[in-house]
Amino acid sequence: MADLAARVLEPVVDFGRIARLWMRATMAYPASFWMLAVSSPLTTGLDFVALVIIFGNVDDLGGFSLTEIGFLYGATGVGIGVADLVVGRVGNLGELVRTGRLDTMMTKPVPLLVQVCADGFALRRLARVLQSGAVLAWAATYVDWSPARVATTGAMLVSGSLIFAALFVGMSCLQFWTTDTAEVANGFTYGGNTATQYPLTVFPVEVVKALTFVLPIAFVNWYPALYVLGRDDPFGLPSWLQHASPLAAVVCLGACALAWRSGVRHYTSTGS
Repeated sequence: MADLAARVLEPVVDFGRIARLWMRATMAYPASFWMLAVSSPLTTGLDFVALVIIFGNVDDLGGFSLTEIGFLYGATGVGIGVADLVVGRVGNLGELVRTGRLDTMMTKPVPLLVQVCADGFALRRLARVLQSGAVLAWAATYVDWSPARVATTGAMLVSGSLIFAALFVGMSCLQFWTTDTAEVANGFTYGGNTATQYPLTVFPVEVVKALTFVLPIAFVNWYPALYVLGRDDPFGLPSWLQHASPLAAVVCLGACALAWRSGVRHYTSTGS
């Protein structure tokens, strides 16, 4: 048991060591760090400001109030924020392949995925988590809480982070074959975040089913939020989906692991 715990914790420790090196390098220019740290939440927060402006002219959006949409917005923002902070740098995989840096990483006694994700670690990305968390905390004051809803919210935040992390890594694996498809991955990650900032009732039912059974972005916040907010599923889908976010996260992580393993096996160096 001790050996298993050590093997599980070792990659976390390695990630922390690499991240600290990048943090020390970043703080060598404190003015630049704080400017970026402050501007980041202001930029991402404009999405919610736009929603507030919209609600200055309408009473609801897709049948949901501003506070309910704030809950959806905050949940998906925290999920992608945590994933972006921890594994977002995997989107630069194509650059590492083109420059040959990936070859160097493969010679080091640290898991390759840990090195790729920790490379260029930027603590300023935490600002997005804090900004989204503030909106979520505000919206949570309008929820009629119970122990079950608290547990569902906790599972939603963890599962949402894992789903987005799996998408970041899984979609970035395309760059093992193409080396220049970072924007394709962004379409699924940041695009998925944008879609889930709104109630899915603004989309056709076919899109909702695709975001449930094909690319399970809806499990990031939509289904658990329906339960927490005490709402029935507007599309009449099974109620058990509202508690299936952890299962969706496990499936996404499994697919992500297979994609990463296949990509690494396919990789044959730059030849330079």
